[in-house]
Amino acid sequence: MKTPRIHSHTVLAAGRICVWTLTLAVLSLGQLRAADPVTNTWKFTTDRPDIGWQKTAFNDSSWQEGEGGFGTQSTPGSRLGTTWKTGDIWLRKSFNLDQVPQSPALLLHHDDETEVFINGSLASELTGWRTSYTTVPLDKNQREFLTEGENVLAVHCHQDAGGQYIDVHVIDAENPPTLPPLSPFNSKLITQWGSELTPENAWTEYPRPQLVRENWTNLNGMWDYTVTPEKQFKTPDTWDGEILVPFCLESRLGGVQRMLDPTEALWYHREFDIAIEKGKRTLLNFEAVDYRCEVFINDTSVGTHQGGNTPFAFDITDAVKNGVNTMVVRVEDDTEAAQLRGKQVISPGGIMYTQVSGIWQTVWLEQVSPTYLNDLSISTNAADGTISIVCETAGDATNTKLRVVVKEEGSTVAETESATSEVTVTIPNAKLWSPDSPHLYSLEVELLDASNNVIDQAESYAGIRSVGKAQDADGNWQMTLNGKPIFHWGPLDQGWWPDGLLTPPSDEGMLFDIEWLKAAGFNMIRKHIKVEPRRYYYHCDRLGMMVWQDQVSGGKTPPWTHLEPNPTDAEWSDAHHDQFMLEFDWMIDTLENHPSIVVWGPFNEAWGQHRTMETGQWTVERDPSRLVNIASGGNFWPVGDIADQHAYPNPFFPVDDGRFDNFIQVVGEFGGHGYPVEGHLWDAERDNWGYGGLPKTMAEYRDRYQTSLNILNELRHKGVAAGVYTQTTDVEGEINGLMTYDRKVEKIPPSELSQMHRKLFTPISRPIGTDQ
Repeated sequence: MKTPRIHSHTVLAAGRICVWTLTLAVLSLGQLRAADPVTNTWKFTTDRPDIGWQKTAFNDSSWQEGEGGFGTQSTPGSRLGTTWKTGDIWLRKSFNLDQVPQSPALLLHHDDETEVFINGSLASELTGWRTSYTTVPLDKNQREFLTEGENVLAVHCHQDAGGQYIDVHVIDAENPPTLPPLSPFNSKLITQWGSELTPENAWTEYPRPQLVRENWTNLNGMWDYTVTPEKQFKTPDTWDGEILVPFCLESRLGGVQRMLDPTEALWYHREFDIAIEKGKRTLLNFEAVDYRCEVFINDTSVGTHQGGNTPFAFDITDAVKNGVNTMVVRVEDDTEAAQLRGKQVISPGGIMYTQVSGIWQTVWLEQVSPTYLNDLSISTNAADGTISIVCETAGDATNTKLRVVVKEEGSTVAETESATSEVTVTIPNAKLWSPDSPHLYSLEVELLDASNNVIDQAESYAGIRSVGKAQDADGNWQMTLNGKPIFHWGPLDQGWWPDGLLTPPSDEGMLFDIEWLKAAGFNMIRKHIKVEPRRYYYHCDRLGMMVWQDQVSGGKTPPWTHLEPNPTDAEWSDAHHDQFMLEFDWMIDTLENHPSIVVWGPFNEAWGQHRTMETGQWTVERDPSRLVNIASGGNFWPVGDIADQHAYPNPFFPVDDGRFDNFIQVVGEFGGHGYPVEGHLWDAERDNWGYGGLPKTMAEYRDRYQTSLNILNELRHKGVAAGVYTQTTDVEGEINGLMTYDRKVEKIPPSELSQMHRKLFTPISRPIGTDQ
């Protein structure tokens, strides 16, 4: 089933982008909301201070300065500003009162024993710990500790074990203030491409490589933004500052670095110029917005969208005008609700990362004819060398024809016309697509009227290949490409960046990762819980890199039982399941033309795994041209093509378990060998980690990697058909990448990796049966 790509309503502009200087410095909480009454900058020390440390006159000039609160990642209810991991911390801050409130109170969150002093007097002693902020009233005597003008709040907190956190504020209980907005962790890491970023060069490439039109307008650059309560639906009158689109609110490259709370809405604003061509429709395209949004052109709502990972468009013809136009985008993002979010969390740590809110891929305009090519579905067959195209049109396509010209290096090799929306072209002596020979054919697609006049035209491409499976002489199922067995060997690739988070800093940076992995001797990438910009898959197509594409996860999760018998599914409502399937279908619809994609993965490690058999059967029927890995490392149900085991640090698969005899057996994750590189860590104070503990030397790290490869090769000889090593780069606190998070240090050079990987492609002397 094809999903319409255009949402109802509709600008094309010679977009006006002014020249700005991008500020990459991180804004403090106070800078983000200067009018907020809560002072959140503290002096602190973790060394026992001198006697009188709590007094107003104490000299704390030698103490460090940091943003509250203080503690460790993932402590429940925390709003972490500065990492604190020692047993004790002493804090001091000054704050001003115009007048002493009638009902003063402490607003605090603490572990484990805490003393709070106001102007040198003990105001509260607290034991135990809390999981959220709590208001503690001050009595009449304690109120007298406060004074008009400057006051000093001093705090000592002791921590015994586990997660820890301390944050304290003096408030008026009858008029409680809004706490400062959360800031994501302020890492100093930046990539080479991020350091070269400007508003003028922010993602200037055409974003839709398989339906290319010559005339388009890029709307990336500096936009106004503000954050309001979620219940505000009126366009703001003022703006908090500027953000660099297409980078999210939380990212360093966006220039804001502010978390969006579920109770808030994020608003964007910009103006653009447009010279409307007579008779043309104007389309406004968003490559991805996380998570729900409504778009207004000249104060007119042109549409809404829900789903944070795939492109969508609005026809804004009826709202746009010649000259200057105003665009406003309102966004809501409840990261940890039922929505699909992948690895995003509010309190990142372990294998979960910083949330991403708002526009995080390119925004662009194009003008098209009243009847136009809206989408193409391209399929190929290696056996007969054919390319089949199904054309979806918008507008009145009565009495139209479709013409397709196939070219190779500029020369026409086939051409056909059809009075229907479907065509099939046979390519003489067709060259097939594979990792070793990623041959692509150029396509020129034209929509013609009854007099053969061109109504609309676009450029595309296709790689002719067939994906299948076959049994070897021992009965083991192997994956095939163009009828031949091929061992799939690739990394787990999360697509996260220290400066852009989910958004690569540039197309060039994104391309670097793929080229590096290709040089390292991988022939496949498992794209993990993320949908990349469409140009990512274009680069994989032209470079010859197979892709296993995961669906983005979210929602309720059942107990994780791996490959054990009799798993259970999570209970999802019909509404949440329908949204999951809608977004899954959008992903397939967006990416199905790419020859590089060979496997769909609906679920990972039981995350959000529900209605598995129904979802798996739908996927098999939705795209029979690819293999289906129903649950990578997750709870196994007998549907699809693949049984997938995750094992750390060394690979493992229960090859003697007969329950998997009818499935391709793969190790969908293993390895995760960590190695810290000083000066290239996301957070040097964090508990950076890798699977199986950290090696003491680089030699030990390489030995561990080699050992895992040897075990995988043994499994290959026992019938295992693929392996996925964790992972391409370090990501936040995970330091198990083959490169550092900033892509500046190779832990093992790609040339050496390529040599090490050769054993995985040594032929096994077992014949293969008929391809399926």
